[in-house]
Amino acid sequence: MKHILTALLLFVATSSLAEPPKELFWEDLIPKGHIQISNQAAASHEGAEQNWVQPDLDAPIVPELNGKMVTLPGFVVPLEGDSEIITEFLLVPYFGACIHVPPPPPNQIVHVKIKGGVPIESLYDAISVTGTLKVETWKGELAQTGYTMEAVGVAPFQL
Repeated sequence: MKHILTALLLFVATSSLAEPPKELFWEDLIPKGHIQISNQAAASHEGAEQNWVQPDLDAPIVPELNGKMVTLPGFVVPLEGDSEIITEFLLVPYFGACIHVPPPPPNQIVHVKIKGGVPIESLYDAISVTGTLKVETWKGELAQTGYTMEAVGVAPFQL
């Protein structure tokens, strides 16, 4: 909890000097007019998870979002850290993506790094991540992403 408060204070201090972050939702990461292929329709659910196929690896991104300070809600798929602090994770639009079900298209996954890390109490709970969004590909064992983010704050998601 101490790390969350520190990250939020840092965010408040830096945000008073600049315009507030743009609030995004997952549909904002898909270009207008693009018909998105769902992972449910395109991916194979047969067999072990290593047989899962990430759909639409060429899914288009929104170049205008590059370098923007944004806030995006989602769920955490941990990549780096320990039992207390996570320093690198995938932010996905629904619980279980990349773990229990095949990953969504790359334009629906954000690779996030946060200096100093952040405690994530439960992977079942949605969070909001604030940081600078970059339009760039990241590839890992679980998925390929269309966006990356240097996060400055993480908070529980509030409707």
